[in-house]
Amino acid sequence: MRALIALWLAMVLALAGQGVAAQDSMPPAPYAYRQLDNADQEAKAKALMETLRCLKCQGQSIADSDAPMAGDMRHQVRTRIAAGEEPEAIRAWLIERYGDYVSFAPRVDSATWPLFAVPLILLIVAGLLLWRKLGKRA
Repeated sequence: MRALIALWLAMVLALAGQGVAAQDSMPPAPYAYRQLDNADQEAKAKALMETLRCLKCQGQSIADSDAPMAGDMRHQVRTRIAAGEEPEAIRAWLIERYGDYVSFAPRVDSATWPLFAVPLILLIVAGLLLWRKLGKRA
């Protein structure tokens, strides 16, 4: 009975590891590491990829990252560029799919304007305080 339980447990553990191993052994997307044949389209794709953030690395663009997710995103960008889609439409699709964080150049809208306004307000307040402090000395 103990041998049967041990065999069953070994089979369960072996099958549990299959999913993880399958993810690592999957081939990358075809355009993850291969450039487009058309030089103009590749230039458009490269320019767009430089402005998109790798969601795993977070500090690198998808053009610079070796993460599998970045490779998939490069494949998506190149495939859509090859199909004739405009870079801004692809950027909008990626932002819709992954959120504003995917773009190194976030757009200013009703949800993000405080992120742009608060540093400016703090700079103005610091300038006014410094002006008052230096004005009293003179």
